[in-house]
Amino acid sequence: MTKLKLGPIADDKPVKVTLELPADLHRDLAAYAEVLARESGQPAADPTRLIAPMLERFMATDRAFAKARRAGGTPGTAIG
Repeated sequence: MTKLKLGPIADDKPVKVTLELPADLHRDLAAYAEVLARESGQPAADPTRLIAPMLERFMATDRAFAKARRAGGTPGTAIG
């Protein structure tokens, strides 16, 4: 069994964001969604729905970001 960094995607109210992704990154997101679906036993999510949880996970595990946030009192919600 693969140990993915991302768990099942919560079914919550989406916020619309528009951005352009390189085609190869979108293909990788689609492949990740397929692997995640197999691992979680859920249907494959729209690859774009992976972006927010991946960013959240990235920021939650970035020690330099956490240190800078603590030191500088960066506004926003706590992560992690």
